[in-house]
Amino acid sequence: MSMRRRRRRDAEPVSHERWLISYADFITLLFAFFVTMYSISTVDQKKLEKAVAAFHGAFAEWQPDSALPLPGIPGRADTFGADYLAGQGPLPDVQRRLQGRLDAMGETRVDLKLDPRGLVISVREAASFAVGKADLDAEAERLFHEIGVTLAEVPNAVRVEGHTDDVPIRTPRYASNWELSTARATSVVAYFVQQVGLSSDRLSAAGYAEFHPQVPNDSEQARARNRRVDVVVLNPQTREREEPGAGLRAGR
Repeated sequence: MSMRRRRRRDAEPVSHERWLISYADFITLLFAFFVTMYSISTVDQKKLEKAVAAFHGAFAEWQPDSALPLPGIPGRADTFGADYLAGQGPLPDVQRRLQGRLDAMGETRVDLKLDPRGLVISVREAASFAVGKADLDAEAERLFHEIGVTLAEVPNAVRVEGHTDDVPIRTPRYASNWELSTARATSVVAYFVQQVGLSSDRLSAAGYAEFHPQVPNDSEQARARNRRVDVVVLNPQTREREEPGAGLRAGR
């Protein structure tokens, strides 16, 4: 009997307050959650704009390896942040002036957007060339004249890029979409030099055929959108990085 009583006295008493440990852990996690929510709700606008610009630039560097380019947002240059726009130089002003001229013409077949390369002036085939042709008609010359006059107001280098859809072409003049897209870009460059008076050393031409579409070629409407000429007004950083001999032309 004495041994049994001793064992009962020596046994550890049962605690009925262990729930407090779990409760304390729960309160700590809840506090951490609300601190996190508060920090998210007080975002520094300038830091957020820098982050957006950094992400946009990172994805743009990835773009050449992608089947589709990253979509732009025409007319929304203010969403990229002050630092981003400062790197573009005068191009936001060029965008506004050219958009005003296009609006005065009633032209709605041209899209303007700023991207990490500079200002992209995207002219759809319907506003520039007949199907399967690379000769500018009178209406297209009037449009490219307005674009060229605007480009004459800034010293930036300009790259003209021809694009087609994915429908193969084989004519006596153009054996493939490569030849057609390159011929269209060259026609625009020639017009800028001969009719507008832009300096030749500012200009370059490139043909991308169907390999840089804006949207998938899964409908006739989409193909019509991909048939275009992009006049890319390069910012200084892109010119130094991508244009051969840019440093020599700048006298360096």
